[in-house]
Amino acid sequence: MHKHFASVSWGKDSLCMLLILLAKGEPLDEVVFFDTGMEFQAIYDTRDKVLPMLNEAGVAYTELYPEKPFLWNMFERPVTERGGGTHNGYSWCGGRCRWGTTEKLRALDAHCKGIVYVGLAHDECERLKKERADNKRFPLAEWGISEGEALIYCYQQGHWWFESGVYLYAMLDRVSCWCCANKNLKELRNYYRYLPQYWKKLKELQARTSRPFKKDFSLFELEERFRQEFAGYPITVHAH
Repeated sequence: MHKHFASVSWGKDSLCMLLILLAKGEPLDEVVFFDTGMEFQAIYDTRDKVLPMLNEAGVAYTELYPEKPFLWNMFERPVTERGGGTHNGYSWCGGRCRWGTTEKLRALDAHCKGIVYVGLAHDECERLKKERADNKRFPLAEWGISEGEALIYCYQQGHWWFESGVYLYAMLDRVSCWCCANKNLKELRNYYRYLPQYWKKLKELQARTSRPFKKDFSLFELEERFRQEFAGYPITVHAH
């Protein structure tokens, strides 16, 4: 008999999936979270809030981790170039160089030997098309739940991803790793204005790599751009 796993990042889609699986009493043996070590504090807070529910339901919980620390892979790992040369570190994770995602999926696939619930929403059509594994199920898609509806459901259940005086999903399209290079300009602008502690961390990483965070702009160049944009506009954060 197959074991049933839920791959949960503690973001809105996978959390919505998990909460409904529990509410429906669907088969579920284990929840698995791959911790990159670069998650928002609100992700860990959400995890800690839900773990007692898993314990009460008799569902096992496992955390997986990278074989080597994230920053070692980013800055120190010996990397062989196509031309035969070498350099240290993969640099930013994102775009076509999603080395962190590759390691995460490899670790999850190695651990989850059975049926795996994955939190892809009904309207994530392109991502759903790419999934071909026979052992994976996509409950949100099966239930017709969109990304927006998943977020609303989580809010209704009391999960807000509230950190540093802001609701992260009001600022960001995805609450993935805070240093993900797939962050768009709108999100980075909100980092600069509303999440200065993470903006500072991003700049510290940028100072250690020659590769710009975005294709055409380093974070230092973006900071000057944002500074000019916000000149004369007071930065205010309204606490809940």
